[in-house]
Amino acid sequence: MINNRKRLYLYLQFTGWLCYVVLAGVLNTATGKPLNQELIITLLAVFVIGLFTSHLYRLAIHKLGWAQHGFIKLIPRIILGSSVFAFLFQVLYFFTYSLLVLSYFEWDWVDTFTKWLNWVILFFFWSLIYFVFQYFRRYKDEEIKNLQWEATKNEIELNKLKSQLNPHFIFNSMNSIRALVDEDPQKAKKSITQLSNILRNTLQMGKNRTVSFDEEMLVVNDYIDLEKTRYEERLRFESQIDPNSSCFQVPALMIQTLIENAIKHGVSKLPEGGFIKLETRVNEELLILTITNSGQITHVKSDTGFGLVNTKQRLHLLFGDLASFSLKNKDESTVITQVVIPKQIIL
Repeated sequence: MINNRKRLYLYLQFTGWLCYVVLAGVLNTATGKPLNQELIITLLAVFVIGLFTSHLYRLAIHKLGWAQHGFIKLIPRIILGSSVFAFLFQVLYFFTYSLLVLSYFEWDWVDTFTKWLNWVILFFFWSLIYFVFQYFRRYKDEEIKNLQWEATKNEIELNKLKSQLNPHFIFNSMNSIRALVDEDPQKAKKSITQLSNILRNTLQMGKNRTVSFDEEMLVVNDYIDLEKTRYEERLRFESQIDPNSSCFQVPALMIQTLIENAIKHGVSKLPEGGFIKLETRVNEELLILTITNSGQITHVKSDTGFGLVNTKQRLHLLFGDLASFSLKNKDESTVITQVVIPKQIIL
């Protein structure tokens, strides 16, 4: 898509300046000026210099992030940009015209100022056309992204419900709670509340694209406590959380899904059980989340890999290439999962 946009941009640039010099040539000949070598060189110089300077202008706009500003803040920037690049255009045009046509250099401030004003007007209209084009492009991209999200949201939610609310999970959780009713009523009540929290958050997943990191950790802690009731000493959990993690938004239930995956495909398959370690650290504008657990990756079946597919898909929809996901064997007995999430919220 990016290559297609670049090609479209180059095509529009080329076509726009070509139309301008053709129109200028027609108007000059219509006013009686002959189509001689001087006029041809002048028009070619305007065409080449126009392409060059407007391309530099576009790079500056992109680098400075002007397209992110509203109309009020954009106007003074357009005036400034048009003035600067019109002056650059005039300087390049002066040297080109003096070298190829006049064969000598003679700077006329009045003539230069007059031509500079003309180029300022031209670049001002070029800017307006460019930003209008960018606005409609972003609007179209956002519309497509929203359609993609709406189209996949229901599928993600249904699959997540299927994965989360499987009969074995509910059966085992309820059995653990039932065993606690007589033995430890208070703990049984707490486990019921935790199970209720998990189910409620699962049902509400489709309503929220992202949640705060702290909200997600509440669900994770409920889930871990509930699973500890079931696995007891076979499940050892440790967390090291960077305090700055609270500033980030994460896909709803993403961390809980990864923890569940670590238990289901790692700890639960080991007779002696195992450990899960959750770590986060913040590197500038990135949240780096790492989960290390006992186990080994051998192969992922279609019915067990949904949590990972779900995570990758949502990360891509929400953050594009700004986020990343990896899962691999760390050594012969542990698996490491790493997710990188930008602080920027939803592309």
